[in-house]
Formats: sequence, C-alpha cells, structure tokens
Amino acid sequence: VGPEITKNDLVGAYCSLLKDPEAEVRAAAASKLKDFCNNLPADTREQIIMSQILPCVKDMVGDMNQHVKSALASVIMGLSPILGKDNTLEHLLPLFLNQLKDDYPEVRLNIISNLECINEVIGVRQLSQSLLPAIVELASDAKWRVRLGIIEYMPLLAGQLGPEFFDEKLSSLCMSWLTDHVFAIREAATNNLKKLVEKFGRDWAQNTVIPKVIQLARDQNYLYRMTCLFAINVLAEPCGQEVTQRMMLPTVITLVSDPVANVRFNVAKTLHRIYPVLDSSVLASHVKPALDKLSQDADHDVQYFASEALEKVIEAL
Repeated sequence: VGPEITKNDLVGAYCSLLKDPEAEVRAAAASKLKDFCNNLPADTREQIIMSQILPCVKDMVGDMNQHVKSALASVIMGLSPILGKDNTLEHLLPLFLNQLKDDYPEVRLNIISNLECINEVIGVRQLSQSLLPAIVELASDAKWRVRLGIIEYMPLLAGQLGPEFFDEKLSSLCMSWLTDHVFAIREAATNNLKKLVEKFGRDWAQNTVIPKVIQLARDQNYLYRMTCLFAINVLAEPCGQEVTQRMMLPTVITLVSDPVANVRFNVAKTLHRIYPVLDSSVLASHVKPALDKLSQDADHDVQYFASEALEKVIEAL
C-alpha cells in the first residue's frame, strides 16, 4: 500500500489491535510486532515505533493475560536490531527486565531464549551488567520453584553466552545449586551439569565442573556426598572413559567406606550405572573389589544393591 497509507492508516489500525479488549486479538497482534516494525518505511521506521508503537508495547508488558505477555516476549527482542543500541538500552532493557521477573515461566523463557538478538546489538558486556543480575537474583529466589525455572534455562543461556563468559558469570551459580537445601533443585542441578558438559565439551568439564563435584565427596553433610554420586552418574557418559576413570572413579571408590549406609548403597548404584563406560581391566582391578566389599556390608540395602551391580560387572568381564 506504500509508505503514506502505512503511516496514516495502518499504524493506527495496528496500535488499536494491540489495545483490543479481546486478549486473543492482542496476543495475535503482539506476535506480529517484529514483522510489522521491520516492514515500516525505512526513513520513518524509528520515529513511528518510538512515538506510536512502543507506548502500546510498554502497556502490554503488564497485560493481565499470560498468552499476550508470552506472545510479546517471544518477539520483543527483535526490536533491538531495528532501534539500535541507545534506544535498546534506554527503552527496551527496562521492559526485558520486567519480563524476566514475570510470574509466568513461558514469558521468562521467551526472553532468555531470544537474548542473542539483544546481545548482537548491545554486546555481551552490557548484557551482563543489565540482564544477568536479574537472572542471578531469580536463581537465588526464596521460592524454590523459581530457582528451578532458572536452572532449566541455564543450558540455553550457556549456548548464547559461550564458555568463557559463562564461567566468569554463571558457573559458580550452577555449582551452588548442588548444595541447595531442596532435593528437587540438587537433582535438577546435576542434570543441568550434564547438559552443560554436552554443550561445552570434556575439557571444560575437567577444568570447571569435575573438581567441584569431587569436592562434595568430602563434605560433612552426607546429602551432599550423595549429590556428588548423582552428578557422577550423569557425567560419566558425556565425559567418556578416560576422564571418568582418571577423575571420578577414585572418588566413588573412596566412598565405599562412608559411615552412612545411604551413601554406601548409592556407591553401589553409581558403579552399576557407570560400569558400561569403564575399561574391563578397571572393572576387574577396582570396581569388582569395591562391590565385593559392599556385598558383605552390615546393611541389607547396601548388600542388595551391591549384589545387583556385581552380577552385571561379572557378566561384563
């Protein structure tokens, strides 16, 4: 229809749709935000967005309907390249921060999964000063379900930021979840580590993750010693034979003599879980003797799990 009709008629019509009383209409209009703005006449694009469209968008960030907010969050980052660095920092960043703290997980996810758009415009340093503190704050939220939500986004965030930046800003946070007082968080944290290792590779795991996981084996709290074993369960496969045998297996073997029966039967379960990754000579020289000892344990549960694992190891030999 050309630039004149677009400016005089279409923009007003689109803004009306963004404010429509029906949530479904607002959500549909919001989902087209990036496309609509991209197709505005280049010479007046920025001025139209800033004066007419952005005020509507600001109102929508606080919309009562989660589908509207979610639709908006999935495309709002796309305005960054159109509006440039200064406008992004001044006008869009506050909106992103609001959405990152939204009650609905889908809204938060849509912001985090589109960080790349804004990263390209304002750069990773600026991003770290503005958005990452909000992510870190959510990661230590008093409500454990909020913490859980952020853990689930970590691999995605890691992929967007890269290993060096991730190590500097977020790695210590990921490790701190391993000692959270809520079991669901500790469990999610171990699975998160597996995904991070799959993303960043074995060398990264050896330098960044495994030394901290092994440290947990010496913790006074037996729950954290168990978390060490749970982490080894999921890390053995992505880390491969050499790393598992050299760095993780010796720690599992030392926990054979743990004073807590719960830890000992988890040692048996871990050996059962990781034995397919190990070399047969290591199974014969280290794993089988450890399981022999556990199968003679005073605790019946330890005996049971050790005997189960021993059967499998003997078959593998």
